[in-house]
Amino acid sequence: MSDQQGETTRLLLQACQGQRAALEALLPLVYDELRAIAAQRLRDERPDHTLQPTALVHEAFLRMVDQTRVQWQNRAHFCAVAASMMRRILVDHARGRAAEKRGAGRRDVPLVDTLGLAKGRNPMEIVALDDLLKELARLNERHARVVELRFFGGLTVEETAHTLDVSPATVKNDWRTARAWLLTQLSDHDAG
Repeated sequence: MSDQQGETTRLLLQACQGQRAALEALLPLVYDELRAIAAQRLRDERPDHTLQPTALVHEAFLRMVDQTRVQWQNRAHFCAVAASMMRRILVDHARGRAAEKRGAGRRDVPLVDTLGLAKGRNPMEIVALDDLLKELARLNERHARVVELRFFGGLTVEETAHTLDVSPATVKNDWRTARAWLLTQLSDHDAG
């Protein structure tokens, strides 16, 4: 474990003990990684998106600082939670934008790109994918977490396996299964 990873873990453990200053000291250590996650997420958004990576990082971090029930494990866990928080922020933003543009509740959007998953250029695509992930989580929580960590968090197979405490082979199988399920749901939705 590198010195920076060790320091990150130490600060996360202090944060679990209620030391709010530890989270503030943590931001400079993980900022570049969080900004890379945010930039990746925003690359998948429509070109005229109003959020910038810096704003997304800061909003996610502010929400995470308010988390009192999270038992931080390590840097990978922290970044996975940050990626999840960024996803929620983007979904909330997309829901608001979609409600303004088309009226609330519409869901008539194709979500498939060359990777077999959404490139959320349309706000309704993000909302629809979020709805599908919630449904997938009801069926299989781990499959939904794998999609969230790999697609939204940009984690590698190995990082995802470490975060979920499973083998890389399990992550690969879950990723394949979850993508197939999502594609089936999207095909059924587009046909209906």
